[in-house]
Amino acid sequence: MNSLRKKLFVGYATIVALVIGLSLFSFIELKLLEQKIVAGERSAHLFDITLEIRRFEKNYFLYRQDADLAENRAYVEQAGALLREHADLFAALGDAARVAQLQRDINHYAVLIDRHAASPSTGDVATAAQIRKLGKAIVTVAEDWARAERKNLQAQLDRHRRMLLGSVALIGLAVITIGGLLARRVLRPLKEMEQKMEAVASGRLAKLEMASDEREIESLKRAFNHVLQELEMHQGQLVHAEKLAALGTLLAGVSHELNNPLSNIATSTQILAEEIGARRGQDMAVPPADGTTNNTDAAFQRELIAQIDAETWRARRIVSALLDYARDRDFRREVLPLAQLVEDTLRLMRGQIPASIAITVQIPETLAASGDRQRLQQVLLNLVKNAADAMPDGGVLHITARLTHAACVARPPERLIFGQCVNASAAVEIEVRDNGCGMAAETLPRIFDPFFTTKDVGKGMGLGLFIVFEIVEEHGGCIAVESTIGHGTTFTIRLPLEKS
Repeated sequence: MNSLRKKLFVGYATIVALVIGLSLFSFIELKLLEQKIVAGERSAHLFDITLEIRRFEKNYFLYRQDADLAENRAYVEQAGALLREHADLFAALGDAARVAQLQRDINHYAVLIDRHAASPSTGDVATAAQIRKLGKAIVTVAEDWARAERKNLQAQLDRHRRMLLGSVALIGLAVITIGGLLARRVLRPLKEMEQKMEAVASGRLAKLEMASDEREIESLKRAFNHVLQELEMHQGQLVHAEKLAALGTLLAGVSHELNNPLSNIATSTQILAEEIGARRGQDMAVPPADGTTNNTDAAFQRELIAQIDAETWRARRIVSALLDYARDRDFRREVLPLAQLVEDTLRLMRGQIPASIAITVQIPETLAASGDRQRLQQVLLNLVKNAADAMPDGGVLHITARLTHAACVARPPERLIFGQCVNASAAVEIEVRDNGCGMAAETLPRIFDPFFTTKDVGKGMGLGLFIVFEIVEEHGGCIAVESTIGHGTTFTIRLPLEKS
């Protein structure tokens, strides 16, 4: 998966590289421009020297003064020295042959000046004409070079200006392009996430579904969806708590309404039993005239009344157990006989367990656990219900319990342990084992996640085992699960005798 951080780094590195590259290019251009300026100064200096040569030449021809001749000779010497020192620079302005020709012309001009100076005072007219012609040619060449160099310098400045404007435009385009890419890669997902958050604030828990190749955006999306999942989980827990509270209120009223008629039935049954006993005494005192007895009918009636009385008390115990299970109360630890706890829990579920499922319970009568009765009943109810659902065609459900000091050991992948087991102290282990369909190894690590279920849609919310795990952790215990496809599942709850 791509990384937005890497793209940001590449984008900014590209801009920095462009800036550095263009800066180097500008530096090189400035160096070339500096060379052009130097060349222009040299050519302009040569042109000025040639002009001075002609000026003192004219003065000498007019006034025949030795000072003008000396100045002329000095400037001629300067022109020759300048050409010799900067031959390569002047060769770059024109061709090397023209530079050599100019050097020869200056040397010849110096010879002609000396010849003219050595002539009589009237001077050599022919030599003077040659000097004027040659001086004019020298000035023309120097002027052409100065003009050409000014044009080159102006062209260099124009090119540098265009390059500077182009560089600014290129960097601006790069910044706009990178900014646009970042806006499309970052701002659009963030805008979509903002809209989803507004939907969440309005009560619509819609998962964030957006395709992105960026690792950071995907991580943010997973975090957002995880928050939504947590919200859904807590919302489900609140709904479940509200349902339990409503169920508790309902059962409290129902138990009150049922206890009254059950009490009346029990009282009436006792009265009938007493009356039958009194009649039996009278019948024994006064035998029937035909010599027969009513012992058989009286025994049958007493048996029926005893059954009514027993079932009445059984119904009252069921109502009492339902009320105790649904009652909302704080965590309260007490010593609980496990055999009685399991018996009361199974009594609540008799109508939900098919007749094709046999239940065996092997729990010592003296074995007790330390915990909250209502919460442990909820754990057993969920585990027994899940085991029954895993055996749609029937099977055997084993519930056992034992006192142990052995360590709780995982054997991945078929046996996993969830929670923090304290292996150094004595603990009570409650085992719920079925021979149903079992679960795959890749499913086991997720069975205690909220809203995770392997049942069909509409047959479970995926909160049962999550609540089991929460309650076991609340008791300071742990829970192990072992399952194989086609061979069933075993849940082992480990509770410390005292809270760790």
